[in-house]
Amino acid sequence: MKTFVLDTNVIIHDPEAMFAFEGSKVVIPLPVIEELDTFKRSNDERGRAARLVARTLDKLRVNGRLSDGVPLEHGGNLHVEMVHQNGLPAPFASNSKDNQILGVAKYLQEQKENVVFISKDINLRIKAEAIGLDTQDYEKEKVNVTELYNGFKELHVPHSDIDLFYKDKRLPAKDFLPNEFAILKDSDGSSASALARYDAAAKALVPLSRPDPVAWGIKPLNTEQKFALELLLRPDIQLVTLVGSAGSGKTLISLAAGLEQTMGGDQKHFRRLLVARPVIPVGHDIGFLPGTKQEKLNSWMGAIYDNLEFLLDRPRREETDIDVQMMLDDGRLEVEAVTFLRGRTLPNQYILIDDAQNLTPHEMKTIISRAGKGSKIVLTGDPFQIDNYYLDSASNGLTNLVDRFKGQAIFGHVWFSKVERSPIAALASELL
Repeated sequence: MKTFVLDTNVIIHDPEAMFAFEGSKVVIPLPVIEELDTFKRSNDERGRAARLVARTLDKLRVNGRLSDGVPLEHGGNLHVEMVHQNGLPAPFASNSKDNQILGVAKYLQEQKENVVFISKDINLRIKAEAIGLDTQDYEKEKVNVTELYNGFKELHVPHSDIDLFYKDKRLPAKDFLPNEFAILKDSDGSSASALARYDAAAKALVPLSRPDPVAWGIKPLNTEQKFALELLLRPDIQLVTLVGSAGSGKTLISLAAGLEQTMGGDQKHFRRLLVARPVIPVGHDIGFLPGTKQEKLNSWMGAIYDNLEFLLDRPRREETDIDVQMMLDDGRLEVEAVTFLRGRTLPNQYILIDDAQNLTPHEMKTIISRAGKGSKIVLTGDPFQIDNYYLDSASNGLTNLVDRFKGQAIFGHVWFSKVERSPIAALASELL
């Protein structure tokens, strides 16, 4: 039987991590419990995770003493292990919680147990390996981002099939997921082509419902954006993910579709446009910000306001004098930090979560479960621009969501590869 020793960040990342190692001994070092105790008063995801773990461990105490080990449903058992004086090398200060956790793992290894130390802290894994421990990242919710579902694929078909598609408005197909798109190209080499979406009910590729989509005056600049607008404007698709490089237009067209369906007259489907982002700094944090909650959020939501002001200033068929502040005042627009969405029920709203790559899978589950009847959730992000220290392109909540939801009838996804912001932005994405 293997013995898995869990670091604090693993428990925070996934409060149910202790149940993920089937048939094994799971050890939570006492310093981890002490660290969780310092987090429990925090009114953020870290604090909520700490409180959830504490409640879970307290329930397990019914089955026996945690120090002696209690059985788990997966066939293994859980131990809370004391710190032992185990002769770690001199540079490992005994008053460091990280080193105390390593000390527990090293002690168990010296007791001839087959120990694997699990941590999301890269430096701690390096230290663990330096003292002879087998160490791994927490892999349960990791997704190979290079193999992530693309949302569309190119299909080479005979010219006659393309003619049939335009004539019958359908083309029988297999090996497609619901709402997956296809770029049909002539296998005979002509320029004939077509864009299609897979209809799972009809088991066929069908034309896009909007061949030339426009949302709040915004027209797609490439095929990927056209696919995205198809998903964003379809009322039967309740969850949309747009993943890709910075400057590819994910946020702009998502906001345009939101304005169109919140303020757009005949196209109005939602009573409010709610935009939220994780509050995670890029680079050095500038510390506490003065003012009310809304004034604090203004500093974090600059990218959202920039896009909204650009959209509201654009000339449209009907003249409007709407501005961002007016929408905020009358309740048609709400800009919020993701932290404050917990516990809310959000019916009949168009919900955009920007920079969703900075969310953990547990946080993502919390947010998606906020959607009430008649709401649509759109998530955008770039898995290669992550500011959360314990996440990477494979373990973040956005890529995990795409992998879990692909194949669901209410879900649609597009991977953006073309940068449209500016030539310099395109070069930056390619070269830097």
